Amino acid sequence: MKPKRASQFNLLLPILLPVLVLSIIPLLRGIYLGFTDYRLGDPIRFNGFDNYAQMLRDVYFWQSFQVGLVWTLAVTAGQVILGLGLALLLNMKVRFTSFYSVFMLVPWAMPPIVRGIVWKQVYDHDTGLLNAFLLSFGILDKPINWLASFEYAIPAVIIAGIWGEIPKAGVFLLAGLQAIPPDLYEAARLDGARPLQEFWHITLPMLKSVMAAIVSLTFMWNFNTFGLVWVLTQGGPGGLTRLPMLAAYEEAFRYGYVGYAAAIGNVMIVIISTVLLMYLRIQFRERIAA
Repeated sequence: MKPKRASQFNLLLPILLPVLVLSIIPLLRGIYLGFTDYRLGDPIRFNGFDNYAQMLRDVYFWQSFQVGLVWTLAVTAGQVILGLGLALLLNMKVRFTSFYSVFMLVPWAMPPIVRGIVWKQVYDHDTGLLNAFLLSFGILDKPINWLASFEYAIPAVIIAGIWGEIPKAGVFLLAGLQAIPPDLYEAARLDGARPLQEFWHITLPMLKSVMAAIVSLTFMWNFNTFGLVWVLTQGGPGGLTRLPMLAAYEEAFRYGYVGYAAAIGNVMIVIISTVLLMYLRIQFRERIAA
């Protein structure tokens, strides 16, 4: 048995080594740096919870946290709602469903940086498609600088964030829809149920576990967003779109406060882990109930 176990471990090494080197070691180092006053070019000195005490007094951190919470809730809600609508459409008996399913994955296949470049072109003040469209129909009298406007910057980045991840939610929810037994709908129709009643009393309850998974995962991914918003606004105008990850990046690479940036990252780890534990608790309860 020992040689067999050794051979199984050797087969896992090509997977475990990259995870260890690229994920676990940097994660542990980041957690450690969060308890130091490390600055670029200076020696590392342990300072306990000083970074976290400073964070409690840091107006800019709390502003970024509030922006991140608004961003995460709005983008997560948009992705799940529109993803459900997309899944319902693709679950209908229509022609070329396979083509539509592949086509809808295009936004998701784009890296966040590429999505940011695409939407930056759409929102461009002079040559953007959005301004050209609205001006051609007389909706606007003059072009708007969407990404530099205090009024429109947050809605603009939220729309871009929703667009890129709708397919992900749609794929999960479509799989959940296809797992619902058709007999339930047939029995409901025999009892005189209408489509809306079928949706509320059959579709949504049967999708509860899938919805819990996609909402939890999407919340965590969105709260950790960096690339898309950085390309679009770099946190501007005036810090209005400065998400927590952007705040950590600026503290580390613009101001050189690596220890403080790592502390911000540690707080985000705690928040994301809390959401993950809540999801696992829900799943555990459902398995016990089943």
